[in-house]
Amino acid sequence: STAASSGVGMGLATTFVLVFSNMVISSLRHIIPERVRIPGFIVVIATFVTIIDLIIKAFLPSMSDTLGIYIPLIVVNCIILGRAEAYAGKHGPIPSLFDGIGMGLGFTVGLTLIGMFRELIGAGTLFGIQVMPSAYEPVNIFIMAPGAFLVLAMLVAVQNRIKRQKSEKTGKPAVPAEETG
Repeated sequence: STAASSGVGMGLATTFVLVFSNMVISSLRHIIPERVRIPGFIVVIATFVTIIDLIIKAFLPSMSDTLGIYIPLIVVNCIILGRAEAYAGKHGPIPSLFDGIGMGLGFTVGLTLIGMFRELIGAGTLFGIQVMPSAYEPVNIFIMAPGAFLVLAMLVAVQNRIKRQKSEKTGKPAVPAEETG
């Protein structure tokens, strides 16, 4: 996500897939044979990815152009398959629904934050609106592929610092973000 709006769009598309695939997979968990569990999960996930891709193409063509190939790649997103395996395959539809909502919205927040920082530093805008003064010189690396890694590293560093400060106040040891996911 090189822009905040792309982060929101991709995050909400992923949330849609997470919510509905979790519910269907949890409903079918006793029906899908163990030996075809993963392929079965992928078929369910691919179905919902196709649905959201077609919806975005029909109703938000500019968002479809922006996200391009990344929407179909939701099928191989480890978060989706991981939640299907770890949660939906072991719990009922209602808890799986809420798991999908929570995980999806968390993913949306993460992608949007990364997109916001990349857009602000790399273009001087937020959600397409110029927020930096005209004298601002954008740092182009932030809108290229390495920019995402730089922003992610900065966000993890901020998270670790916050956890460390919290642990110093409570006296409990901090667990770095890379260990907690």
